[in-house]
Amino acid sequence: MTALQENPYFVKARQNGHIVVDGRTRFERLYLIGTTSTYLYLEALKAAIAEAKRGNDVTRYERAVATLAEAAPNDPDAIPDTAWIERIKKTVKAETDRLELELKGYKNNLIKESIRMGYQDLGKHYHSIGDLPNSTKSFTKMHDFMTSNAHLVTVVMYNIQVSIDQQNWYNVTMNVSRIWSNGHTKYEEAKKLSAKLASALGVAQLASHNFRAAAEEFISTDPRMTQARLDDPNDEESFNEVLTPNDLAVYGGLCALASFTRAELQTKVLEHKSFRAYLELEPHIRRAISFFIASKYSACLAILESWKADYLLDIYLQPCLQEIYFQIRSKAIQQYFIPFSCVTLAALAKAFNTDEPTIEVELTQMIKRGNLSARIDLVDRVLLAKKADKRAEVHAQALRTAKSYERTAHLGILRMAVLNAGLEVRPAKDKAGMGMGISGAGQEGGTFNGTAAGDLMGGVRGLRSHGVDS
Repeated sequence: MTALQENPYFVKARQNGHIVVDGRTRFERLYLIGTTSTYLYLEALKAAIAEAKRGNDVTRYERAVATLAEAAPNDPDAIPDTAWIERIKKTVKAETDRLELELKGYKNNLIKESIRMGYQDLGKHYHSIGDLPNSTKSFTKMHDFMTSNAHLVTVVMYNIQVSIDQQNWYNVTMNVSRIWSNGHTKYEEAKKLSAKLASALGVAQLASHNFRAAAEEFISTDPRMTQARLDDPNDEESFNEVLTPNDLAVYGGLCALASFTRAELQTKVLEHKSFRAYLELEPHIRRAISFFIASKYSACLAILESWKADYLLDIYLQPCLQEIYFQIRSKAIQQYFIPFSCVTLAALAKAFNTDEPTIEVELTQMIKRGNLSARIDLVDRVLLAKKADKRAEVHAQALRTAKSYERTAHLGILRMAVLNAGLEVRPAKDKAGMGMGISGAGQEGGTFNGTAAGDLMGGVRGLRSHGVDS
């Protein structure tokens, strides 16, 4: 067995005698390893080229060959197979023309079901050759020829798959929401796809750095996917063209560690009946969560650190892994620091298996982000908790109460002065004075509720002379 096959995140290429990851994601994962791993790059790129030649996507093949030519110019696989390229291009063009001609015939016959199937075949063909925009257009056009809820579910699943390949996470979320909401399917035909819908939405939330929402989706995923993986990789519950049950356990566990409290980790993760089936596939994730709950933070972080190199080769984890690890370490440091008023940087560094300069940088970032209410004393090399001044808080609350009372009293005195001066505006009793209760407005000698305009202005000046102001 080669070093690439021994690597746990070699796209989980073989497990229990079956190829677990399939479809376009297999090539993308291999290509990611080839472009990021300094140890596995050569073998991964050669495997990606072989995988590309299994399909009809010439663009993927040319991209992998060009990358290999940069990394290892003398490798035989770095020379493009022009004969294969020309043959595949001719085959693809002929198949595209055939499908478009068939679709044109279906449209002429005005048979809705045939037109729908024609668009479906054309969309799947475009997807297989890597023309994802045209694949999306073809699947979208199926909407006009749907006759049942089952057709809607089929179209949504095709659009989800293409959107994931495009990494268009907004479209993934929108399509999932059409048939899935709050852990329940909107159509009976979509119940058997619940695991796929939850995991697809979880991947979209993970890519959007919404770790708590991602964790909740992964944890709520139906465990039937694990049975599909073990019994039959081609089962309709299998979602191996996107992720495996092992991936789901890792994603859900890491997102939960980054966003859940210790109590939530216990009740929502370890005691969750459905997610427990996934955690059994990745025992180290379960151990890390158990250590975190037990306040054994160094042991938890040591497990995660030992797997970090593998996770950096994962197609969905790589863009957000640093942020996830930072959130987990921040939570651990917060929990560790709660009982203390001050801790030396040396003690913190020892507790979290690092050195003082590194822990100092981490603490600085946490304080800047508002994750830690403390300050660093660089002279004595200690971390000091910010103590709340209860006396100052009481004084501030008393001042706020006094100002509120003063304002209320001022408004009450003002109202009494207005009433005593006869300045209150009463509703008119007849149609002539309806609206304002003022007669003769705009004319000299007009009255306001029976009071002369001159007396009105005099009353206002009197109020001001007595210090009553609005």
